[in-house]
Amino acid sequence: MTYVSPAMTYNPEEFERITTSMLTPLVRKIDEERHYPEEVVRAYAKTGAYGTHVSGPGTAVDLTHAILSLARASEECLSTGFCLWQQDTIGWYIASSENDELKRELLPRVVRGEILGGTGMSNPMKAMSGIEGMRLKGKRVEGGYIVKGLLPWVSNLIQGGFFGTLFEVDAADGPKRVMTLIGSDWEGVKITLDHDFVAMGGTATCSVQIRDTFVPDKYILGDPAGDFLRRMRPGFTLLQCGMAAGLIKNCIDLIKQVQGSLGHVNKYLPKQPEDIEREYAAIVADVLEMAKTPYDTSDTFYRRVLEARLKGGELAVDAAHWAQLHCGARGYVTHGAAQRRLREAYFIAIVTPATKHLRKMIAELDQSQAA
Repeated sequence: MTYVSPAMTYNPEEFERITTSMLTPLVRKIDEERHYPEEVVRAYAKTGAYGTHVSGPGTAVDLTHAILSLARASEECLSTGFCLWQQDTIGWYIASSENDELKRELLPRVVRGEILGGTGMSNPMKAMSGIEGMRLKGKRVEGGYIVKGLLPWVSNLIQGGFFGTLFEVDAADGPKRVMTLIGSDWEGVKITLDHDFVAMGGTATCSVQIRDTFVPDKYILGDPAGDFLRRMRPGFTLLQCGMAAGLIKNCIDLIKQVQGSLGHVNKYLPKQPEDIEREYAAIVADVLEMAKTPYDTSDTFYRRVLEARLKGGELAVDAAHWAQLHCGARGYVTHGAAQRRLREAYFIAIVTPATKHLRKMIAELDQSQAA
C-alpha cells in the first residue's frame, strides 16, 4: 500500500531555492554556534523531500531523489545533511515495517515535517556486530513493553520528536530483539544535549535516558526484529551515501576554485580534482543504480551496499584532505571552508557504521558466503 504519493509532492526546484536562500547563509552559524537548523529541516519538508522513498516493500521504491537531496544539503553543510538523513530514516523505518497504523497516522506527519526524528541505532548496530553490548532492555507487559537504558547518541531529536531503536528482551528460548519507535516526550524519557563535537554540533544530538518507559504495541516496527532489519538495512545504508557524495563534490569544487591563483604550485600535489572526480563518479553511479532496488534483501546486494558506503566514507576523508592542501592557508583559517569540510569528513568515517565497523561487516559476510 502506498501511503504517501511522492510524485505529487516533491519539488526539486523549491529544494534548491531553500538550500541557497536559507541554508547557505546559516552554515557558519550551524558550525560555529552549534545552531540546530530546525527551520531548514522543516522547510525541506514542504518540498516533499521526505516523501520520495516511503512507499514500502512490494512497490516500486526508488531512493534516488532522497539520496540526491541529501547530497545537495550536505554539499553546503554536513550537519544539515545528517539531519535530513535522520528524518528520511525514521520515515524509512515506518515504511519498511508491517505496522499499518503507523503508516496511516505517523508517516504522513513525518513526511510533512510536523514530527521530526531520527535513529537511535548506533548502539544496536554495534551490538549486532559484537562490538558492544545492547544498552536497551525490555520486558513484556500487557499491551506493550517496559523499556529502560541509555542511548548516548540520538540526533535530530527535540521535544515532541520520535526515534527508532532496538531493545533486547529475555525470553525462555534466548534473548530476542524488538524494533520500535519511542517518543522523546514520553514518560520516563529524558533527552540531554551534552556533546562537545569538533564538528556536527548543530545536529540536535542527544543522550537519551529511558527509565521504565511503557512502549505500546502500536509503536512496534518489528517483533522479533530480524525480518524488519533485513528489509530496512540496505536503504538505511544507501541513504547515508548521500552525505558523502555531497561533501566530496564540495571538496572538488574548493580545489577548482583555487586553481586560478594556486594552480601553478598545486599542480605538484599528487591528487588533482579530476582524480577525485573519477572515483566520485564511479561511487555515485553505483549507489544510484542500487537505489532503484533498496528492498533487495540478498547478502550479495547488501555487501555491495556496504562496499559503496565504505568507499564513500574513505573518499570523503581523502577529498577533504586534498582540499585542505590545495587551499593552503586560506582554508586553514577559522572561517575557512576547507578545514570545516575536513572536520566534517571524519564524521562520515566514524558515524555508525564506521569505517572499521564496515570492514568488519564485509569480512564477516565474505566468511559466511565462503562457508
